[in-house]
Amino acid sequence: MTVPTVVDRLIQQALLQVLQPIIDPTFSEHSHGFRPGRRAHDAVKAARAYVQSGKRVVVDVDLAKFFDRVNHDILMDRLGRRIDDAGVIRLVRAYLNAGIMDGGVMVERHMGTPQGGPLSPLLANVLLDEVDKALEARGYCFARYADDCNVYVGSTKAGQRVMALLTRLYAGLKLQVNEAKSAVDSALGRKFLGYELWEAKGREVKFAASRKAQQDFKARIRQLTRRSGGRSLEQVVQRLRPYLLGWKAYFGLAQTPKVWRALDEWLRHRLRAIQLWHWRRPAAIYRGLKALGASDTVATRVTGNSRCWWRNSDGLIKTVLTIAYFDRLGVPRLS
Repeated sequence: MTVPTVVDRLIQQALLQVLQPIIDPTFSEHSHGFRPGRRAHDAVKAARAYVQSGKRVVVDVDLAKFFDRVNHDILMDRLGRRIDDAGVIRLVRAYLNAGIMDGGVMVERHMGTPQGGPLSPLLANVLLDEVDKALEARGYCFARYADDCNVYVGSTKAGQRVMALLTRLYAGLKLQVNEAKSAVDSALGRKFLGYELWEAKGREVKFAASRKAQQDFKARIRQLTRRSGGRSLEQVVQRLRPYLLGWKAYFGLAQTPKVWRALDEWLRHRLRAIQLWHWRRPAAIYRGLKALGASDTVATRVTGNSRCWWRNSDGLIKTVLTIAYFDRLGVPRLS
């Protein structure tokens, strides 16, 4: 993968400013990724509306190494149908053909778009819009965000027909469907852009953070709070805050209060264990708890289990390192 230089980025930004106002209005309304005024939440809301309307089967298509396999000739042909400016077309072609460094050697690029560059997402939409328009012409309900496309239908048999259609359409663009990650499945519980849909009472379809997203959340918290992450709990919290606030904002559509409470409790549990580890020695634990207002009984009993970091952090210490205590430290609540 190439990392664009400052000059590369400036050129790409200039091209983007020229191309986007012309091309973006021509894209499908079902396309939500990397477009002005659109975001992942729009795609997830569209998916929920389709499922609520009764389309409970999803055709979930994953493209294998999409950005690495974009065919330059096909992409430039599709771009040329939208832009009547030979100079701009030449610049985009030069951008696509720019070599990449492999082991210190410059290697020519014949396929794929540079990842991390501001222009690549727009070019991806140019290529995939052809598939969007084919689905629209057939009246299908779908939502696409970059190379993630979900089509919602009323039956498994209809889903299998759509999967065959998409496989054929993508093959025409020299793109490959990842069969291991693609499926015709129930729309309830199937991950899309980090979310899952679930059915509440009265058959109301609601949002949830996917199980994978929750696992990733815990993995990232563990990484940010590893023992080398700060000498005090205040420092740990400052490292955590940007991630917690961003995660909470992205998954703000989720309608699962029990899940939020469980994640909040797990997070505070981990922070209490970290505080015990920071104090480490029994005498330091006792002094730290007393300084926070603990009684002699509580401080003594917690100190007595000083080596059981995880179990000890879910006991009496909760009467000292309370929810209000973490609020004062600035730990954002998820619930």
